[in-house]
This record gives sequence, C-alpha cells and structure tokens, in this order.
Amino acid sequence: MLRIWKWYERCLSIHPVKTQVVSSGVLWGIGDVGAQCITYSTARKRLQCKDAEQECKIDWKRAAVTSLFGFGFVGPVGHYWYEGLDRFIKLKFQLRPKTVKFVAAKVAMDGILFSPFDLFLFFSYMGLSTGKSVPQVKEDVKRDFLPALILEGGIWPIVQIVNFRYIPVRYQLLYVNIFCLLDSAFLSWIEQQNDAPWKRRLGGGQGRW
Repeated sequence: MLRIWKWYERCLSIHPVKTQVVSSGVLWGIGDVGAQCITYSTARKRLQCKDAEQECKIDWKRAAVTSLFGFGFVGPVGHYWYEGLDRFIKLKFQLRPKTVKFVAAKVAMDGILFSPFDLFLFFSYMGLSTGKSVPQVKEDVKRDFLPALILEGGIWPIVQIVNFRYIPVRYQLLYVNIFCLLDSAFLSWIEQQNDAPWKRRLGGGQGRW
C-alpha cells in the first residue's frame, strides 16, 4: 500500500489533472458495478422469483457510461473546484485555513453550488446517454433529483467537514473520490429505482418544469 501511495503522489505531482481524471473515472466505474450488484440483490430478495435467482450479469456498457462521467466531469471539474474554492475563501473572506468559519464557508458553498449541479448533470447525462429523449430526461430528473439531494444532504456535509478541516487541498479530490466509490453506486442505484414509492415520499416526481 505504501508503494502504491508513493506512486500516486508522484503521478499527482507530475500530472495533477490527469491523475485526478483517471482516478475519478476508475472509481465511478467501480461504483456503478457495485450499484448493479446491489440492485440485483435487492430485486432477488423482493421478487423471490425464478428469474431473480439467475446469476447477476454486469451491464458493462452502463458501467463504461458512468465511468465516463467520472473521467469527463468529476475528475477535471473537481480538481479545479477544490483548488479554486480554497483560494476564493482565503482571498474573498480573508479567513484563516482550518478555522470553523473557513470550513463552514467551504461546506456551504460546496453544498449550495457544486452538489446540486453535480446531481443535475449526472441524472441528465445518464438519461441522454441511454438514448432517452429530452422530455423523458426531464421526467427522470424531476423524479430522482430531489430525493437524491435530500438523502445526500444528510451525508456529504459531514464528509466535507472532515475533508476541509483535515485534508490538504491537493488530496481533497482523492478523499472525495473514495467516498464517490460509494456515492456513484448510490446515485446509479437511485437512477435505476424508477418510480419507487419512497421517491414520491421524498418529493420526487412532484411539481412542474
């Protein structure tokens, strides 16, 4: 593990953006494979039918599509977001790093600006990449966005408090990507749940565009 960490640090020092892009893409792809296994396991327990007892078959095309979201958005945008957010808070608000106000400001901006945009883009991208029409994608986003935002809103602020308080800026995306291994599985699972009753209870599918 120490050797792998030193190799990662060397790659991050020489090619910071490329390293973040590759690690994000790989972790989001792995996360989607995990989501497919979770979805299969849940269906098997719920349906208790002959078809559900068949071996889980991974949809590698879907995993590749999800991985591309990590490559194309999470990696490059996340790299510049965390670097830029740190500089902005220091210069704009003149706050000392790792203080309560400094961490609170970063958590607030990340939760208000980046998280909703990330979720919206993820669900839109996943819909369009599977060949759905724009109206269909709108319905899917309306169904999935609010439930995901509510559920993630109870987890990510805690994750980011630790991140912004204790993790150096150059490693913050790596820290987030480790949690994205779970988060990508979670988002993919939500996207595959269609019109599940619990989504309607959380507000999914309500309102008009």
